[in-house]
Amino acid sequence: MSTSDDLPVVRTLAELTDLVERHQGLYVRWSRGPQTDCRDSSSNDDLTGVPMPGLSANPLDVEEWWEGRPVRLWVARRLHDYAHLPHEKGPGVRPWVLTGKERGRGPDNEPLVSDAEAMCWIDQQVIEEAREEVARQENPWGPLRRSGR
Repeated sequence: MSTSDDLPVVRTLAELTDLVERHQGLYVRWSRGPQTDCRDSSSNDDLTGVPMPGLSANPLDVEEWWEGRPVRLWVARRLHDYAHLPHEKGPGVRPWVLTGKERGRGPDNEPLVSDAEAMCWIDQQVIEEAREEVARQENPWGPLRRSGR
């Protein structure tokens, strides 16, 4: 890892996979960063504007149903599924890893994390590696938000 804005930067999918294998209770958040987020320490529901009791994030812990499949592919999926967010949310939005206390669930059933502690940024190269990892699968999937309405 290297450092940027006083946070380490994970530069490879292998580094992020190693972090997930060594630590429980990690989340990835797509935003303008911890300095912006930790001021308010809560997200707002995009549809209604209602403040929620924590930051909207996605868990990186491997679920039991994954049944021994590669952690690298799990991590790639967690990133790939939400890689559309920088495009939707605007300039400066990028992924970072945090820990904290789950305080509830958001409207998409995502964890709402309070007492957030930033661990590291995730470099764009890691997102590209995640896309490549997904594309190598026999039946690759698209990002979570799919067009076609």
